[in-house]
Amino acid sequence: MPATPRLLTPSVRDPRTPVVVAARRTPIGTAGRSLARLDTTDLAAPVLRALADQVSTFGGPTDVDEVVLGNCTGPGGDPARVAALAAGLGTHVPGLTVDRQCASGLEAIALAAARVVTGARLLLAGGVESASTAPTRLALQPDGSRLPYSRARFSPDELGDPGMGEAADALAAARAISRERQDAYAVRSHERTLAARDAGGFAGELVPVGGVALDERPRRGLDVSTLARFRPAFTANGTVTAGNACGVNDGAAAVAVVDEEIRAALGVPGLAVRAVAARGVDPRLPGLGPVPAVRAVLDAAGLSVADVGTFEVTEAFAAQVLACTDELGLDPLDGDADRVCPDGGAIALGHPWGASGALLVVRLFARMLGSDAVRYGVATCAVGGGQGVAVLVERVG
Repeated sequence: MPATPRLLTPSVRDPRTPVVVAARRTPIGTAGRSLARLDTTDLAAPVLRALADQVSTFGGPTDVDEVVLGNCTGPGGDPARVAALAAGLGTHVPGLTVDRQCASGLEAIALAAARVVTGARLLLAGGVESASTAPTRLALQPDGSRLPYSRARFSPDELGDPGMGEAADALAAARAISRERQDAYAVRSHERTLAARDAGGFAGELVPVGGVALDERPRRGLDVSTLARFRPAFTANGTVTAGNACGVNDGAAAVAVVDEEIRAALGVPGLAVRAVAARGVDPRLPGLGPVPAVRAVLDAAGLSVADVGTFEVTEAFAAQVLACTDELGLDPLDGDADRVCPDGGAIALGHPWGASGALLVVRLFARMLGSDAVRYGVATCAVGGGQGVAVLVERVG
């Protein structure tokens, strides 16, 4: 069994504690639509520039030590470095691109936090995905020809390598997650996302790009009876549909990470990154990955589920979120509605794979800094191939 992860620093008052002090994102577009002409550089560079400018207005460091971005299906060539250059951060600023599939953006933030612990002063970290401009990939066939393929392998055949939709159907069946609960959760995601947007909850984090200033996917007027008309999307008798699953999307999100000494000197509030964990699960049921990862970060901090005010979970599928919250003793459709994805999530906003983990931290930042009652938050993602990643943050300042 893997060892319990340690806290990144022994105390939130440790001057080397990594702290998120700014969080920004683009609007999220549906693939082939509002942001279709923008590639990974076009999406990520404006967010990086906005973050650097924001930290500068605080009186913080003006020189970025490094940019770390998650990306899954981009052009290669280190998109983080290209975006850093396009953002005008300087030729001396290195870039690192990370691929842990749906958790890539969250992993990038975890890596940035570790860099701060070891002496960096300012990192910009997050993720970007342009499904619209992703290159066509070709696989070598036995006859020597090459044919396009839609996704990379997640696991060896002998261990099972289902597509994520098929895996979500299998998880729903294994954990008895009904179609009705899945549709109810999907309706909740759209309703809460729209309520947050209408209340101005996204205004402080959005960076308009390409003339687009609003998220494209959220829909008004959805109800369970409407979603009940959707047919199974992945398996003949499955319960996962296009209505209770995320979309295929474009977007970028990133945060600025400094140490606690700098944050305190600036006098701004932030989210201290307290613990990070990655865990593996059965590749045939990858949606359960967040469960051991969340337990690991809580164990590291000596906390319980009850101590956490906000859980942000990548809503790839309603079935996956509900299976994980059931395991963790949370009910997002009733008593824990204000603790689990309280402003909606990827079912409504969209799931730009490489950026989605970073989007969770952007949402935590907005939510937790807007409520004195929320001290601890957790961001967590399930990953194709059977992995889960979780990050525990604590409000400071």
